[in-house]
Amino acid sequence: MTGTTDGDGGEAEDVRRPSVAAVARDRRVWLILAVVAGLLVCCCSAVVGTLVALSSGLLTA
Repeated sequence: MTGTTDGDGGEAEDVRRPSVAAVARDRRVWLILAVVAGLLVCCCSAVVGTLVALSSGLLTA
Protein backbone atom coordinates (compact mmCIF):
# COMPACT_ATOMS: atom_id res chain seq x y z
CA MET A 1 0.00 0.00 0.00
CA THR A 2 1.13 3.55 -0.58
CA GLY A 3 -0.29 5.13 2.55
CA THR A 4 -3.55 6.32 1.07
CA THR A 5 -6.84 5.72 2.79
CA ASP A 6 -9.95 4.11 1.40
CA GLY A 7 -12.13 7.20 1.46
CA ASP A 8 -12.70 7.32 5.19
CA GLY A 9 -11.85 11.00 5.42
CA GLY A 10 -8.26 10.48 6.47
CA GLU A 11 -5.27 12.14 4.95
CA ALA A 12 -3.65 10.69 1.89
CA GLU A 13 0.10 10.89 1.51
CA ASP A 14 1.83 14.10 2.51
CA VAL A 15 1.00 16.08 -0.61
CA ARG A 16 1.97 19.72 -0.30
CA ARG A 17 0.41 22.30 -2.56
CA PRO A 18 2.64 25.18 -3.57
CA SER A 19 2.04 28.41 -1.72
CA VAL A 20 0.77 31.53 -3.44
CA ALA A 21 4.20 33.11 -3.08
CA ALA A 22 5.84 30.16 -4.82
CA VAL A 23 3.33 30.32 -7.67
CA ALA A 24 3.83 34.08 -7.98
CA ARG A 25 7.56 33.57 -8.35
CA ASP A 26 7.03 31.22 -11.26
CA ARG A 27 7.79 33.07 -14.48
CA ARG A 28 5.37 30.96 -16.48
CA VAL A 29 2.47 32.40 -14.48
CA TRP A 30 3.59 35.94 -15.29
CA LEU A 31 4.04 35.04 -18.96
CA ILE A 32 0.52 33.62 -19.18
CA LEU A 33 -0.90 36.68 -17.42
CA ALA A 34 0.98 38.99 -19.78
CA VAL A 35 -0.34 37.16 -22.86
CA VAL A 36 -3.91 37.25 -21.58
CA ALA A 37 -3.63 40.94 -20.71
CA GLY A 38 -2.18 41.71 -24.15
CA LEU A 39 -4.98 39.87 -25.91
CA LEU A 40 -7.57 41.64 -23.79
CA VAL A 41 -6.09 45.05 -24.55
CA CYS A 42 -5.89 44.30 -28.28
CA CYS A 43 -9.47 43.06 -28.47
CA CYS A 44 -10.88 45.93 -26.45
CA SER A 45 -8.96 48.55 -28.43
CA ALA A 46 -10.15 47.01 -31.69
CA VAL A 47 -13.76 47.14 -30.53
CA VAL A 48 -13.42 50.73 -29.30
CA GLY A 49 -11.71 51.77 -32.54
CA THR A 50 -14.47 50.22 -34.62
CA LEU A 51 -17.16 51.93 -32.56
CA VAL A 52 -15.42 55.31 -32.89
CA ALA A 53 -15.04 54.84 -36.64
CA LEU A 54 -18.71 53.89 -37.00
CA SER A 55 -19.89 56.80 -34.89
CA SER A 56 -17.80 59.33 -36.79
CA GLY A 57 -19.00 58.01 -40.15
CA LEU A 58 -15.66 56.71 -41.37
CA LEU A 59 -17.14 53.29 -41.99
CA THR A 60 -20.46 52.69 -43.67
CA ALA A 61 -22.69 50.18 -42.00
